[in-house]
Amino acid sequence: MRTPVLNVARSILGQPWHWRGGTVDGIDAGFEPDDLITQLLLARGCPRDAVELHRLPTIRGFMPDPSIFRDMDEAAARLADAVEGGEPVTIFGDYDVDGATSAALLIRLLRGLGLEAGVYIPDRLMEGYGPSGEALLKIGESGTRLIVTVDCGAQAFEALKLASDAGIDVIVVDHHKCAAELPRAFALVNPNRLDEDEGAAHGHLAAVGVAFLLGAALLRALRARNFFATRAEPKLIDLLDIVALGTVADVASLRGLNRAFVAQGIKVMAGRRNIGLAALIEASRLERAPTCTDLGFALGPRINAGGRVGKSDLGVRLLTTEDRDEARTIAAELDRLNEERRAIEKAVQEEAEALSGSQGNRSVAVVAAGGWHPGVIGIVAGRLKEKLGRPAIVIALDKDGVGKGSGRSIGGVDLGAAILAAKDMGLLVAGGGHAMAAGVTVAPGGVDALADFLEERLANDVARARDDRALLLDAVVAPGGVTPSLVEALEAGGPYGAGWPAPRIAAGAVRVIKADVVGQGHVRTIVSGRDGRSIKTIAFRAADSALGQALLGAGPDRTLWIAGRPKVDDWGSRPAAELHVEDAAWAD
Repeated sequence: MRTPVLNVARSILGQPWHWRGGTVDGIDAGFEPDDLITQLLLARGCPRDAVELHRLPTIRGFMPDPSIFRDMDEAAARLADAVEGGEPVTIFGDYDVDGATSAALLIRLLRGLGLEAGVYIPDRLMEGYGPSGEALLKIGESGTRLIVTVDCGAQAFEALKLASDAGIDVIVVDHHKCAAELPRAFALVNPNRLDEDEGAAHGHLAAVGVAFLLGAALLRALRARNFFATRAEPKLIDLLDIVALGTVADVASLRGLNRAFVAQGIKVMAGRRNIGLAALIEASRLERAPTCTDLGFALGPRINAGGRVGKSDLGVRLLTTEDRDEARTIAAELDRLNEERRAIEKAVQEEAEALSGSQGNRSVAVVAAGGWHPGVIGIVAGRLKEKLGRPAIVIALDKDGVGKGSGRSIGGVDLGAAILAAKDMGLLVAGGGHAMAAGVTVAPGGVDALADFLEERLANDVARARDDRALLLDAVVAPGGVTPSLVEALEAGGPYGAGWPAPRIAAGAVRVIKADVVGQGHVRTIVSGRDGRSIKTIAFRAADSALGQALLGAGPDRTLWIAGRPKVDDWGSRPAAELHVEDAAWAD
């Protein structure tokens, strides 16, 4: 058994505190005396012999040969033919950030090669997810004989067959889980094909990452044909800002190549060379260079708002425009739509939480209701998953009873595989996804059967995942140690995100000097330690939780250990550090 950090075997939220990477039976688990950044890297699973590679992640250091992926060379050669022949090409994208960035990357790259590609983004409400046969045939009738689908297509069997029968070549660029049988496409590039070999090691890539690799393969194919003898070769590296945005917003694991994509992409983004992204940064009221957190919580949601509650193609238009006035107009519209999305999301979330409360101890929360906006159900599913600590699926029922749902999972529970199994069992009209997220279409009256199937299939996995739950810590400091310099030092181990969690520290023991509720149920405190130093803390959306109630009721007579993410508060005359509290434990 692990020895709990600070002897916290059961915190206020009912979990033990362990070292990340940690100790077993109190014995150091293979760690040697190291500098702080090396400790952070090792604790996140970085092999010791790859520390330097991960310390400063570069594209050159992590980039695989694109040819290891099945169908990659065929896809690149077909696109190269189109470029050389000036053939019309249409990029068919999904309406979320990953789809928008994937489409924008290929459009900008082809533009740099002298080919202005068309774009088709389906309307979320009217057309739903992925390519339909009607849409592909409509594109073909306009004169396009080559379509590239991005972030969709891996499950579009009927649509791709219709396109193929009509003589339309479709290249699928996707990352969602595939079935054993593949749809009929000219080429299907997806590291999550079941028949992938070396490429399977890159199954954590977002679709925009796969599109980047296709771009590299395309440039190589054209280089071999001496295409650049009389013209400049576009710099694919200049598009890394788009790749970073799509990777972070799609919550892709920031390991391996993704880590390099984001680390280098943020540097490119700081230069604000993409007119649309620069306008979006301005609309988000970011005066400094964007961070990884900004991509996930400021920029990504605004791009998403177009597909969720506005026009589905706004994101692609913004990321591909060369007109500054148009960029500012679209960015302002996305900012407005994001505010509208927040209001809609809040109402749906309240109803979903109420419904989940009537389900008892089900391992997978499956809630459904009419009148819910399909554009926010994915966000609400994520919120519900975080609150309940178990997978959640939120389903919006239309007037005919057909349900469109979105699910989010917890670590150790493969929701995407379960959804594919449900589809194979005839429980879904459509469905797919990956381990941590999935989408479903349910026939009228089919929600209960789906919920029962998921309960039976995933109950043991959820139980194991929850039994293994622990708060993982990287350091313990006195309150006076929570400083901007500490935050800066910890950030050097980034970029942080899914699969590469931001550092978490414990501080204390502290007494709560002041506590109140601010905003949407956030608990704000000022705490003081035995070293005489005080720090500000905030626990987001915690007012009604055991953690929030403990902080509000602690008073100055009891002491606590508090744990969370240290951040820099830029407000005021000079920066100060604060702690975003995620858990606490009584110290007396």
